Amino acid sequence: MKKRSSKPANRRTPKAPPVLIQWRFGLICVFIAFALVALVARAAYIQVIEPDRLRHEGDLRSVRVEQVHSARGMIEDRQGEPLAVSVPVQAVWADPVTVFKHQGLNNVERWYALADVLGLDRQALIDKIQANRKRRFIYLQRQVRPAMAAYVNKLDLPGVGLKAESRRFYPSAEVSAHLVGMTGIDGHGLEGIERRFDDWLAGEHGKRTVRKDRFGRVVEHIATEDKKEGQSLTLSIDQRLQAIAYRAIKQAVADYRATSGSLVMVDVKTGEVMAMVNAPSYNPNNRSSLKSFNMRNRAITDVFEPGSTMKPFVVLTALENGVADMDTVIDTGNGIMQIGGSRVRDVSKVGKANLARILKKSSNIGVSKLSLAMPVETLLGEYGSFGLGASTGVELVGESVGHFPSRRRWSDFERATLAFGYGLSVTPTQLARAYATLGALGINRPLSILKREGVTEGKQVASRENVYKVLQMLEGVTQEGGSARRAAVDGYRVGAKTGTAKVAVAGGYGDEYIGYTAGLAPISNPRLAMVVVINEPQGDKYYGGQVAAPVFSDVMKSALQILNIAPDAGTGPGLQVAKYASEVNRNE
Repeated sequence: MKKRSSKPANRRTPKAPPVLIQWRFGLICVFIAFALVALVARAAYIQVIEPDRLRHEGDLRSVRVEQVHSARGMIEDRQGEPLAVSVPVQAVWADPVTVFKHQGLNNVERWYALADVLGLDRQALIDKIQANRKRRFIYLQRQVRPAMAAYVNKLDLPGVGLKAESRRFYPSAEVSAHLVGMTGIDGHGLEGIERRFDDWLAGEHGKRTVRKDRFGRVVEHIATEDKKEGQSLTLSIDQRLQAIAYRAIKQAVADYRATSGSLVMVDVKTGEVMAMVNAPSYNPNNRSSLKSFNMRNRAITDVFEPGSTMKPFVVLTALENGVADMDTVIDTGNGIMQIGGSRVRDVSKVGKANLARILKKSSNIGVSKLSLAMPVETLLGEYGSFGLGASTGVELVGESVGHFPSRRRWSDFERATLAFGYGLSVTPTQLARAYATLGALGINRPLSILKREGVTEGKQVASRENVYKVLQMLEGVTQEGGSARRAAVDGYRVGAKTGTAKVAVAGGYGDEYIGYTAGLAPISNPRLAMVVVINEPQGDKYYGGQVAAPVFSDVMKSALQILNIAPDAGTGPGLQVAKYASEVNRNE
């Protein structure tokens, strides 16, 4: 029996020693060296040759430019009373990307609370966030009051923040709305003074450049650009007179069921606008009820045919050109004058009368004969020299220059009607400037809506002597028997002229009327010129002497007292009006 041979257990086969392959080792070293050189070269290129790109990309991720809000300048009246001020408010904004990053919409109750405090529809707010999920900034609500902003801050919603801004507040509300105007949601002027002087009032916002970390915390202040505050503006108007004028014109519009009314008051000595109001008006503090019909500043935009308020300028032109003098007597006949196929009529028979009586009785025939006795260019030139057909100087947006007739051939009837205010159109402000020029004894000054210091230089457009004569005649119009006696003011010598004209429509005239009164006080030393216009009064009363003259009297009386202008009744001789017709005497 054979025995099996036994093999040794767990015997290991010895390994061959490693062999260094020179070419392979060298190749690896070359690659490593090449990579090291490439990295060093790339680093040198980035750090030395072209560092700006990466720096820019880094700044995009961390550098933020924040706006430093500047307050809009205040608007004041001539006494320093605020008419427009800026109050601090907050804007509520959202970053939808951040909102969705933190699953902010999951807590829907807090979003509903945000919608409720902002006065928004709950679902509409959620839909707005979802519709803009890729945007980094959207406004949720502008001009939020501080109390509401504090509540929003306590909600602690991710991606929702507050931004400081300001809101315009108008203490005088509807009283000065047409003149002062208002601003839009972004703080830029939309109407009136706010728009005309927007650059002056707005100033410039500042900028602050900062670096923030990933949590939005400021870690570095890089640069600051100082803000430039808006500058204040002092207007020429007196808010006391403005308030009185507005109440009176608003009441008149309501009493006579008129479409609208306007009043303009001018300082004769300086050309400053002391009051400019319209009714109906609007409240710029309540944007929800704004209507474009109520927002128009009719005192500078709406035009009308000035009617009989032009008659003093016809008389003045006749005196200036030697066509008539204080002793001239004009025969107006039986109150009807035939001119071609048309007729000129007087409201009442005047008969033979001098210039003062023609003006006092508002004779259309009398001024027509004066107009026909001189070239039409002479009368138009006189109208133009008193500011008609040109800008008044207030430089407000939307101002109309009216319609000034210019034609090659004039019929006698057109020349006659031009004498009592037909065939041309003016704004209430233009008419106020013309009467202020009369009050300044023929010195025409541009009007200003900004406060002026001292007496403004003007241009002498008529002789002082003849203008003074016309002023004396105007005083007679407000006395017993005159067409503007309702414009008289107790204790003061007042000169005024009323007018009534039909509303011009396409192709002719409509059935509605415009009543107005223009005048000055006190006649001994004119300080204020005023124009009152009542547009389309309803009912039996529509003449200027019925609807506009009482407003003129009430407002002028209050203005003279507020400005401490001494009464002048009985301080100067009035012109004696010739009385030729016994019938007219009985009417007086």
